Amino acid sequence: MGIKSFQGVRKATKKEFDAPILVTDYMTKKLVTFTPEQSILQVMELFTKYNISGGPVLDENGFLVGIISEADCMKQISESRYFNQPILDKSVEKFMTKNVETIPHDISIFDAAGVFHKGNRRRLPVMKNGLLIGQISRKDIVVAALKLSGQNWK
Repeated sequence: MGIKSFQGVRKATKKEFDAPILVTDYMTKKLVTFTPEQSILQVMELFTKYNISGGPVLDENGFLVGIISEADCMKQISESRYFNQPILDKSVEKFMTKNVETIPHDISIFDAAGVFHKGNRRRLPVMKNGLLIGQISRKDIVVAALKLSGQNWK
């Protein structure tokens, strides 16, 4: 004789996907920021101190006006070598990228991956209501994908 179950009929449960998939869940929130007036030499020193390769440039009101990267610093190094001059205290404003591509805070990491794939950026500032709230990098997207690799989407 078989064993009978006394639990009764079970209610069918719908499996909900609850893993975080938004850019705000994976972005860096504590940023090293720069000002347009800072010298490129100070920027390079901060890059090495904090082990970063770039960061946002904010004006005196905290609005995003550009982004500075190691590649921008290479321009200064190249120019100083070409003209046989030391690295001068030239301002960030001269070398920063002014037309900054940004992404909104409420898009998924999949959409952000598409933006990275289409462009040649290593990092993107994350904006909410016109204000900088963080930054997401290619590496952040890869980390997010690894964390989500065990999930199933239907």
